[in-house]
Amino acid sequence: MSKNPEAAEYGDFQTPPTLAQSVCELLARDHGNPAALLEPTCGFGNFLFAGLDRFPSIQQALGSDINAAYVASAKAVLRDRPDAEKVRLTTADFFQTDWLSVFADLPAPILILGNLPWVTSAGLGTLKSRNLPEKANFQNHHGLDAITGKANFDISEWMLIRLVEALNGRQGVIAMLCKSSVARKVLAHCWRKKISLATSALYRIDSALHFDVAVDAVLLVMELTPAANQTTAEVFPGLRAGQAEAVIGFEDGLLLADVNAYRGGRHLRGAESIKWRSGIKHDCSKVMELFGEGERFRNGLGELVELEETFIYPMLKGSDVANSRTTTNRFMLVTQRSVGEDTARIETIAPRTWDYLVAHSALLDKRGSSIYRNRPSFSIFGVGEYSFAPWKVAICGFYKRLRFAVVGPLGDKPVVLDDTSYFLPCQTKLDAEFLAGLLNSPAAQAFYRAFVFWDAKRPITAEILRRLDLRRLSEQAGMAHEFDLLELGSNREPLLWPA
Repeated sequence: MSKNPEAAEYGDFQTPPTLAQSVCELLARDHGNPAALLEPTCGFGNFLFAGLDRFPSIQQALGSDINAAYVASAKAVLRDRPDAEKVRLTTADFFQTDWLSVFADLPAPILILGNLPWVTSAGLGTLKSRNLPEKANFQNHHGLDAITGKANFDISEWMLIRLVEALNGRQGVIAMLCKSSVARKVLAHCWRKKISLATSALYRIDSALHFDVAVDAVLLVMELTPAANQTTAEVFPGLRAGQAEAVIGFEDGLLLADVNAYRGGRHLRGAESIKWRSGIKHDCSKVMELFGEGERFRNGLGELVELEETFIYPMLKGSDVANSRTTTNRFMLVTQRSVGEDTARIETIAPRTWDYLVAHSALLDKRGSSIYRNRPSFSIFGVGEYSFAPWKVAICGFYKRLRFAVVGPLGDKPVVLDDTSYFLPCQTKLDAEFLAGLLNSPAAQAFYRAFVFWDAKRPITAEILRRLDLRRLSEQAGMAHEFDLLELGSNREPLLWPA
């Protein structure tokens, strides 16, 4: 986010005083009498001083930061304030601080204000930073998720969870500026762990205006009260908004984007009737994706190459799927029909293709994901017999659109999809059209909207898609018999959906 390496390392985005004041004005409406104030990464102390100005009930205030120069600047401002005797400013490492002990020494209710670092663990790793928490899979990811990137996390998520856990059981309020995705993850953690939340709310902020960054961000406000166990949070379009635009929550072990939509469609949740699949992952588009030019192909390096068509398949990208483009001049070199399959056979079956892969092996060997380690040369991932199904019902995970498209073969070959798409494999056009009708129905759309956070990087995931029991949906639509006839071939009459 920042061109300054030190700012990038510490996720350093100082809160403008006007924004800090607006936040305190909002908090004063419902949380107006804190006895203690804490800004755990205080920087210049803008939140600390705004809180002191707005809440005369504060008896003690504490600000700390790892940057000694920032603390010195805050101390210079503090010297001219009449309430300086209430305030203690320290240079400290958040990750080495015993927050439970800190809170034990403060009178309740405690108000924790701030703007934690907007940087990820991977970002800090790239910078070779030591400003990291102790490494642990605190999100409890398993298997492939822990390998392919889900284990990467925002530092502020880790920090906020530590603050909430340390405050749990006491009276207080945490109000933090953070990414919207971080706010949801922290709330989900609190709800799963039964943290004593009495109320929670998210207020959208304009990060471009205040911080010159293009990030969906909010003010997350959590009120903790002993023995409380509230599992919903209102979402407001801005700090001054009087009416919530949505209610998110946690029910049946699930994080919900729309609590009311879920309650209306809960009966459709169930087992995955037909398995959702993801498109093929290769991580080297310059080599593996090609455009047809007559009898030859041009790759992403600009090279015109002549290859056998044995391992070449027409492909659609997620953007094609999202925009209903079902014809293409783009192709993918698909080196395997199943994960781990020996690729040495390509040399015999398609020698020109093998020579092409060998000539570009340096690029393929540079693929960073650990899923390619200890695999055959030129391996791909997310591939199986389902990848070659002649018909597919597909959706792109990145687009803010719940639309399922029917994808059919081109020429005598099935179309393959890239790894930004998810699909149901089908053997016939009728099956694909029937399933697309189910998925595009109002009932299915309402069900999925209960789970989709449109500001997420990938709003639609296989995990969300798998929650809908298609057979239950077909029963509700009066088409259970037709659902049970799937894969029986093309002898059925076309199924007509109500307008």
